[in-house]
Amino acid sequence: MPLRIRMSRAGTKKRPFYHLVVADSRFPRDGRFIERLGFFNPLLPKDNAERLKLDLEKVKAWMAKGAVPTDRIMRFLDAAGVAKREKHNNPEKAIPRKERKARAEQATKDAEAAEAAAKTAKAAKAEAAKTEAAKAEAAKAEETAAS
Repeated sequence: MPLRIRMSRAGTKKRPFYHLVVADSRFPRDGRFIERLGFFNPLLPKDNAERLKLDLEKVKAWMAKGAVPTDRIMRFLDAAGVAKREKHNNPEKAIPRKERKARAEQATKDAEAAEAAAKTAKAAKAEAAKTEAAKAEAAKAEETAAS
């Protein structure tokens, strides 16, 4: 049974209040749950102690049984020091789609240009080596002819 520690919405219209519950992930958001672990009231100021109440012992016990917290619950647990939340970083998502496409096209053009430059540099190096070898051979031939 895939268990999740998640929020279940309660309260009235325009006045949200959330119960923190352990539920099967297949159950509806506000539906059946296994156990209530606390509550969260987003309408209260962030520094108010009544904004979030969480039974950390129950949370630890459920996590030991295999319950996986959602991202929002993981934030609460990270703030409480129970679990470590990994930061998400997707800087590409903040860029509008057209700009991302243009940037990707520019990157492929730059890669192709760098590859072409490397080929021409390699060819020029080989040509220079051939010319150097020809000069050395000519100098050697002159030396032998002068002797």
